[in-house]
Amino acid sequence: MSRRLVAAAAALSVGALLAFAPAAPGPLHVYLIGDSTMAQKQVKAYPETGWGMPFTAFFDETVVVENRAQNGRSTKTFLAENRWQPVVSALRPGDYVFIQFGHNDEVPTKKSYTPEAEFTANLQRFVREARSHQAQPVLLTPVARRKFDAAGQVQETHAVYAELVRAVARETATPLVDLDHSSQALIQQFGPEYSKLLFNHLVPGEHPNYPDGREDNTHFNELGARRMAELVLADVRALHLGLADHLVRGMVPTAVDPQAR
Repeated sequence: MSRRLVAAAAALSVGALLAFAPAAPGPLHVYLIGDSTMAQKQVKAYPETGWGMPFTAFFDETVVVENRAQNGRSTKTFLAENRWQPVVSALRPGDYVFIQFGHNDEVPTKKSYTPEAEFTANLQRFVREARSHQAQPVLLTPVARRKFDAAGQVQETHAVYAELVRAVARETATPLVDLDHSSQALIQQFGPEYSKLLFNHLVPGEHPNYPDGREDNTHFNELGARRMAELVLADVRALHLGLADHLVRGMVPTAVDPQAR
């Protein structure tokens, strides 16, 4: 056989091997679905920050965080607006879906209101359909609002809907990040005055996006979003989720002195 034929045969053999070789594994995707407390913010809203924004920085290059959360959405509107189906269609085995709703589901005066039975059914659907694609759902209770009583004790603002999330987690054996509970504890640690440092509280003239100031006890600033993201990260570790193996080396939640300014 001539050298030319030998070379051609070798090239064909290599090509055949490559054709049947398994594709290189792609990155792990983490989908965040929820409301404004999690969502990516436009520049015009800064310093308002969803906790899903700093959450992306916790992981190494093997993870892609897809923040699909949207302001004002409930489980009902997220489904009705066809925001869930693109997530389901994109899921691959081993991916994660972090599911955090309740803020807009629980308010009867909002168009996004979702009655309790429907809220439960919607959460069950998210879990079921994520698992049907061999992805790992993670349920999160709604993050706390900043509300204190006269004695300086933080108040529960999501009692009913947070408990519904816990119930679905128990019934479906789904990992639970109890962000309602942990964020209340954090807000209490900061106290009635210093907890303003976590939220989008601004005096008039402090920021050009809010020339008249802002007193928002629901949405976070950069510090608050990072602290809430760290609470989620702590539970990712405590739950021994495989996702924890993809953290940036040396990544640990940082402590912040509530009285440091």
